[in-house]
Amino acid sequence: MKLHFALVGNQNCGKSTLFNYLTGSNQHVGNFPGVTVQKKEGTILAVPDAGVIDLPGIYSLSPYTSEEIVTRDLLLYNKPDAIINVIDATNIERSLYLSLQLIELNIPMVIALNMMDELTGSGGSIDIKAMEDSLTVPVVPITANSGEGVGELLRRAVEVAQNQQLPQRLDFCSGPVHTAIHSIAHLIETKARRQNLPLRFTATKLIEGDSDFAKALQLSENECDIIGHFVTEMEQNLKTDKEAALADMRYAYIEDLCAQTVQKPKHTEAQLRSVKIDHYLTHKFYAIPIFVLIMGLVFWLTFDVIGAFLSYILSNVIDALTASVDNKLTVLDIAPPMHSLIIDGIFSGVGAVLSFLPTIVTLFFFLSMLEDSGYMARVAFVMDKMLRKIGLSGSSFVPMIIGFGCSVPAIMASRTLASERDRKMTIMLTPFMSCSAKLPIYGMFIAAFFPHNGGLVMLSLYLTGICVAVISGFLLNSLVFRGKPVPFVMELPAYRLPTARNIIMHMWEKAKDFLHKAFTVIFLVSIIVWFLQNFDIRFYMVDASDSIIASIGKLAAPIFAPLGFGSWQATTSLICGITAKEVVISTLSVLAVGSGGAPDLASLFSPLTAYTFLVFCLLYPPCVAALATIRRELNSDTGTLCLMGYELVVAWCVAFIVRQIGLMLGFA
Repeated sequence: MKLHFALVGNQNCGKSTLFNYLTGSNQHVGNFPGVTVQKKEGTILAVPDAGVIDLPGIYSLSPYTSEEIVTRDLLLYNKPDAIINVIDATNIERSLYLSLQLIELNIPMVIALNMMDELTGSGGSIDIKAMEDSLTVPVVPITANSGEGVGELLRRAVEVAQNQQLPQRLDFCSGPVHTAIHSIAHLIETKARRQNLPLRFTATKLIEGDSDFAKALQLSENECDIIGHFVTEMEQNLKTDKEAALADMRYAYIEDLCAQTVQKPKHTEAQLRSVKIDHYLTHKFYAIPIFVLIMGLVFWLTFDVIGAFLSYILSNVIDALTASVDNKLTVLDIAPPMHSLIIDGIFSGVGAVLSFLPTIVTLFFFLSMLEDSGYMARVAFVMDKMLRKIGLSGSSFVPMIIGFGCSVPAIMASRTLASERDRKMTIMLTPFMSCSAKLPIYGMFIAAFFPHNGGLVMLSLYLTGICVAVISGFLLNSLVFRGKPVPFVMELPAYRLPTARNIIMHMWEKAKDFLHKAFTVIFLVSIIVWFLQNFDIRFYMVDASDSIIASIGKLAAPIFAPLGFGSWQATTSLICGITAKEVVISTLSVLAVGSGGAPDLASLFSPLTAYTFLVFCLLYPPCVAALATIRRELNSDTGTLCLMGYELVVAWCVAFIVRQIGLMLGFA
C-alpha cells in the first residue's frame, strides 16, 4: 500500500523547501507566511510508492486560523501514515511547542531538525540521542537546502510508518494540570475511543474550551459541568487562566529538555547579520524609501537593461521566423484568408506576447531573490503601520505582495487572515496590485514610447496601484468595513542567501505558466480576434473598419474618448483583456498591424495617451480566473459585480486625472 506522509511545522522552518527536495516539485518557496495556503501533495522521488502532503505553516493546533484548522482536521480525520515534523534547529524552543501537541495525537512521527548547518556553524550542537530518548520519536538532523540528512530522514520516516511506531511518551504535565488532564481523560475515555480521537489531545482541547470536540464527543450537560469544575479548580490552584496553564506546562518541559540536550550559541551568525541589516531596512524613516529604491533598481534592470535586451533578441528571432513562414506560405500559394490567419492572426498575436517572456523571467529572478532572502517579510512588517491607517494590518500586505505575481493565489492567500473583515477588504484591494500578466502590456508600450525611461514608468505604475489600494482601503474602512484590524504578529526570518535551485524553479514556474497561456488562451483569442476583424455579421470578408469587432469597439469607444484612446482598436483590446491581460497585446498586434507586420501603436496613441492607457490597464478589473476566485472567496455574485463596477470607475477616473495632469504639464 502507498504510504502517506504529512509535513508539519512552523512558518519559515524550511518545510516547503524540504517538500520541493523530496518531490522535485516546482512549488514556489517564499520567506513569508501565506505561501502555503492549502495543502499540496506530491510523490517522493526516492520512494515512488510514498506520497507527501505539505500542510500550512502553523505554531499550534488550536483552531484560531484557517491554516491551523486545515492542519488539525487533516491529521485528526485523514490520518497520515506518519508525520514529518520540520523544526528550525536555530529556534528549537519555539518549534518544540508544536511538536509536543503533535506527539499527543498519537500518530507515528519523525522530527526533522532543519537548518543544522546554521546552528553548528555558529558553535551550537544538539544531543540527538538524548532528545530522541526523551520525546520517544526519531530525531534526524537535516539541511533541506542542500539535501544533507534527507536520505536518513526518509529511511526513518518509512520505518516508523510501516511499523506504525507510535510515540511512547504522551504525558508532559505535572501538578494541577496533570490532575485536570487525567481526570477529564478518564471521564471521556469511552467516547473518545468510539470517535477514534486521541485521548490526551482531546482532553487538552476540552480544557481550552474547544467546542468542536465537545460536539464530536456528544457530551451531556452534566459532563460539561464536571469538565468545567476540573478546569476551574486547575485555574484556582495555579492562579492563571487555562490557556496559560497549558502553555506553561509545555514550555516548562521544553526548557528542561533543551537544558539537557541543546548547546545553543547566544546568537547565530545569520541572526547577528540580520540585526545589523534590519537597522536600515526596517528603520522608521529609511525603510520605505529603501524599498522604493530597491524596486526601482529591479525595474530598471528588467525593463531598461537585462530584460529589454533579451526581449529584443527574442523579438528579432520571432520576426525572422514569421518572415520565413510568410515566404513559405507565399511560395506554396496558400489561399489569402488562411495566409492572413497564420501570419496576421496567430504569429502576430502569439508572437507579440512571447517576445516579452525574457522580461517576465528577469523580473521574477529579482523578485524571487528578494523573497528567498527574507526581505519581503520585512516589507510586510514595515507596511503594518501604514496599513493600520486604512484599517488593515501588515498581514494583509502578504497577499498583496503575492498579487505582484498573480491575483489568483494572492486572493486565495487571504484565507490565512484571522479576521473575516480583514479578509474581505484584502480581497477587494489585491487586484490593484500589478500582476505579471500585465507585464507584456507594459513592455510593448515602454518599448514603443518610453525606451529610455522604462524603469521609471514601471515604478510609477506599481506605486500608483499601491496608492489606489491605500485610498480604496480608506474608503472601505470608513464606509463599508468599519472596525479595527486584528493584531499583527510576524516572525522575521534571518537573512539567507537565496539558493540557485529555488530561484531557477521559481523562474521556470512563471515561464511555464506564461508559455501555457500563450499557446492556449492567447492562441485561441488571436484566432477569434482575427476572424472578427476580417468578417462582418454576414460572414463576408471586409476591411477591418467594417468588421464585427470594429462594430463592438465603436459602441464602447466614446466611453474612452475623454481618456485619449477612443479608437475602436484600443477599446476592443481592453474588452478582450478581461479573458487574460496578455490578450490586450495580442489583440492590438492583430488589429494595429503596421508596415513589416509590427504593431503600429503610434497611429493609435501619443506618449501621454499611451501612459494613460497603461494606468487604465493597471487598475481595471482582473482576468476571468481572478474574478472567479473573488466570486468563490466572497461567495457573492452581487459583491463581485460591485467590485468590478468599482474598479472600472476607479480605473477611468484615475486615467482621466493622469491625462489632465499631463495636458496641463504640456505633454502630448
